[in-house]
Amino acid sequence: MVGIAQAMEIGPNSQKRTILALNSGSSSLKLGLYSLQGANEETLATGAAEALGTKDGRVWMQQGEKFLLKENRAFATSREAADFLTKTLSVHSLPEPEVIGHRIVHGGPRLREHVRITPEVLKDLEAATVFAPIHTPPALEVIRFAMERFPRLPNVACLDTAFHRTLPEHAARLPLPARFWQSGIRRYGFHGLSCESIVHTLGPDLAGKTVIAHLGNGASVTAVKEGCSIETTMGLTPTGGVIMGTRSGDLDPGVLLHLLRDEAYDAQQLEQLLNHEAGLLGISGTTNEMRSLLESSAANTSARLAVEMFCYSVRKAVGAMAAVLGGLELLVFSGGIGEHAAAVRAGICSGLDYLGIALDQEANGRHADVISTSGSRCSVRVVPTDEDLQIARHCSQLA
Repeated sequence: MVGIAQAMEIGPNSQKRTILALNSGSSSLKLGLYSLQGANEETLATGAAEALGTKDGRVWMQQGEKFLLKENRAFATSREAADFLTKTLSVHSLPEPEVIGHRIVHGGPRLREHVRITPEVLKDLEAATVFAPIHTPPALEVIRFAMERFPRLPNVACLDTAFHRTLPEHAARLPLPARFWQSGIRRYGFHGLSCESIVHTLGPDLAGKTVIAHLGNGASVTAVKEGCSIETTMGLTPTGGVIMGTRSGDLDPGVLLHLLRDEAYDAQQLEQLLNHEAGLLGISGTTNEMRSLLESSAANTSARLAVEMFCYSVRKAVGAMAAVLGGLELLVFSGGIGEHAAAVRAGICSGLDYLGIALDQEANGRHADVISTSGSRCSVRVVPTDEDLQIARHCSQLA
């Protein structure tokens, strides 16, 4: 079975292309400009507008180690941010893009593969907004902007759900009547572009039985067998799975029934609670930032509990994924927390010696590429993810 990220590398496009990747988040917009020709990949510029819709907005753009722009600037919408960032590319005489790729968190039941955007695809993306109401509207806003700003250029939708389309039915189906499965209520999985990037980076070093822990403000754990996703923690939406920054992760459904029936919550209040007030923020009562929690955990019991519960949640998920895979040969940490929080990696790996994991504490402390000991039966690695470059790779194939 060939994994999606691997399949995309078969017969690479030899034509040199300048590709603009636009990665829309709920409160940020990241940009990457790349030159791709076959296996030759050059990053021309990267940038981002952060804290959109707030007075604390920031924007930056850099070329290699050189900052072209770094300032505090508020943007009310993703469209405003996209307009400013693309104009900044022109101001610095960077090449005009030939293809534009967009990160789409959820393609819904109709869109399961990365695809060139047509009017029909745009309608399907609009219909899928119900599955990711926080992430999809700003992404659609940026797509429409790109079509107006660059009317002759092809646009490509790169789906976070696409990598997980290989989930077998017994993993993807929820324990509900068949009519829900038939209407698209199922486990979709997310962070797919990150998983694809890691699979691409590892290349021949990817093990047959690999678990990828993408840990950031959003977090998920995925079982990858021979390059294909066979199980993942997130489900119908990015709210499920392990504990996250402000998201609850999995809950007993009875909790939701209790809140609806006995606490008079409505759907909007539930959404606010589960996506914005739960997770690390809810447990600690102070912050969703892992760095701050680690710094204060010695003196703050709530911060310490938040870190402990996060590590415990991810550790359980790793064990479950190893059971699905029938063993574990490689554990990969990625994402902001996974790449930079040595204490969290150590907390997750603590107690996983039964899976053959032996952590090298010195290597872990300096964030080395390989953080397991030479005698560890299961290799443990830290692999930086690059979703935007992965978007560019798909664009080079599809447009």
